[in-house]
Parts: sequence; structure tokens; C-alpha cells
Amino acid sequence: MSLYYVQKLLYHLNRDPVQQQHFFEDRDTVFGHYTLTEEEVDALRKPDIGLLYVMGVNAQLLMHYATMSGYDWPQYIQAMRDGIDQYGPVREGLYAMQDGKGAI
Repeated sequence: MSLYYVQKLLYHLNRDPVQQQHFFEDRDTVFGHYTLTEEEVDALRKPDIGLLYVMGVNAQLLMHYATMSGYDWPQYIQAMRDGIDQYGPVREGLYAMQDGKGAI
């Protein structure tokens, strides 16, 4: 997993309107600028907010990506909960679940 590169991509999308426009126009080219696994690309493309959360993506970065993808706040929170139900505990990063309960 390349959590660092997923988060770097989301950071750039959150901060750079030009990068965001490129992403909307040609996601595959933007993905090509980052070292991402197939699972990460699939989760970003859908977007699967729950899976991205379980992968360990920082919730602050993920929140902006979710908003950019059309999620409102309740949908974003529910997507993270659903991700845990569907994919299991958060795998790594700040929100890694040692006790299986996590932050949400």
C-alpha cells in the first residue's frame, strides 16, 4: 500500500484548483503521477470513501475529497462507518484500529 501517495494526491487536489480540474478531466493521467496500487486507484475512482478510510487515509484529507465527490457530512461519516463494517478495521495511519473500535 502507498498510503503516502494517496494522501499526497488528496492534498494536491484539496489545495490546487488546476490539479483538481485535471483530475476531473483525466483521472488516469493524474493517477499516473503517483505511485498507487490498483486497489487505491479503484477506491479513488469510485470513490469508495469507506475503503479509503480503512486504508488509513487521514480523515481531514478524505473529508475534502468526499465533498469534492458530492458527499455531504452525514454521508461522509456513514461511508467511514460502512467501510469498517465492509472492509474491517483501519489498516494503518493515524486512525489504525488496535482495539477494533476506532475514532468514529
